[in-house]
Amino acid sequence: MTTATKSPILPGYSGVLPPSQHEFAQVVHRLEAGGAMLPDSPENLMQIIGIYKAYAVPMDFYWRDLLYMAEQVFLDPLPFFKYFPTQEYLDRHNHYAGEDADLRIWRGPATAHPELLAFMEKGETGKMPKLFHHLWHDRINMEFAEECMRAMLWHQGMGGRFNDYLDSDEYREGADRAIRAYFKGNPAMLALHKLFPDLFLEQCRQASYLANLGLFWEVMAPVFFEMSDLFDEGKLRTVPEAMNFLVNGIFAIAGRPIYHHVYIRGECYEVIPKSKGFTWLYEAALPYVEAVFYRTSPFRGTKSYNAQAKQVPEDQKDFHFGILYADVFPVGTAGIPPTLLMQDMYHFLPPYLVEYYSRHCKGKDDMLIQLGITFQRSMYCVTSAVIQALRAALLYPLDDPNPRHLQANRAFFEMQLDRFKRPEARLRDIQHQDYR
Repeated sequence: MTTATKSPILPGYSGVLPPSQHEFAQVVHRLEAGGAMLPDSPENLMQIIGIYKAYAVPMDFYWRDLLYMAEQVFLDPLPFFKYFPTQEYLDRHNHYAGEDADLRIWRGPATAHPELLAFMEKGETGKMPKLFHHLWHDRINMEFAEECMRAMLWHQGMGGRFNDYLDSDEYREGADRAIRAYFKGNPAMLALHKLFPDLFLEQCRQASYLANLGLFWEVMAPVFFEMSDLFDEGKLRTVPEAMNFLVNGIFAIAGRPIYHHVYIRGECYEVIPKSKGFTWLYEAALPYVEAVFYRTSPFRGTKSYNAQAKQVPEDQKDFHFGILYADVFPVGTAGIPPTLLMQDMYHFLPPYLVEYYSRHCKGKDDMLIQLGITFQRSMYCVTSAVIQALRAALLYPLDDPNPRHLQANRAFFEMQLDRFKRPEARLRDIQHQDYR
């Protein structure tokens, strides 16, 4: 078979197959060459690594508090202090950092990040009791994390067996034991549970998704911290290298157990035991990307929820309100309120990203928008890693000599990129550096 001449206008085109006729042919060829949807440039690399660092610090709080809510707060009917995890959870060792890690991804400490602890103590306003920081909204916005959980709970069936298990008799029995133990000595709540058994069962399902998301982010925080350190050391030099680090991380921790344990008066209740074999990749990572990156839900106040008005899609599969589609210019107008996350990331921007924004922004409010756009770029890189990981798991190597195998890879890439043909998608925008 004669190898075609490489096309000078389609970077990444291998020449083994005819050029792609897809709308995003250039991106297809970039993926075929081992690249990402995000173009490779020093500016793009600097932006995504900087925002990974800024994201990882609040994420280090998110996962700890999510597990605190799932394991300790559980069914508290008046959870006033659910955003106040105990010192035990701040000191809790991340399983992927520190010297006693199950798999050491980040070379830093296993306990809460020093920048996080410093911010929790002083915030923007100065040192004061935690309750005052909370009421002044000078804190990490856990509402964002809870909205991510609700997106995963609502967009069900996105992969794996986790959601199906939540409807099983086995789960009901485990949840019932935990519910009865939690309300032991409270006849009113036990009577309510007997009258309306699905009431607390649904709250238990939410707690199970809190645990799912907490265990997911427990992995991602050290991944992003390590990427930041490698970039500072000059060991991550291109966008494909950053994406490949994510791909390798996905495979390294793919089998991490996903479970839900509840601790009541010192006793552990295994609502979802580790023995069920639920894993990080299929029960947490893939559903998270699908539900949060792609779908989520319209930002409240921007669209009618009246089905007759047809302001939202009729089919759940057509939801397209995640960060990959978000218009972040009017802050907070798509999907899970990005304003909350953007405010959280603002506190932890590395100096080089602050300096970069100072050249392009018009004050703090504009900086929030710009870092939101940077976050969007970075999530296209993460999504590229997921796409490449799925291709590696399901199809063929990028350098496979068999043209039919390469054609199967191409069909897979083109199918993935079909989702970005919608006019709301930002794949077109992130191809250009002047998208700000």
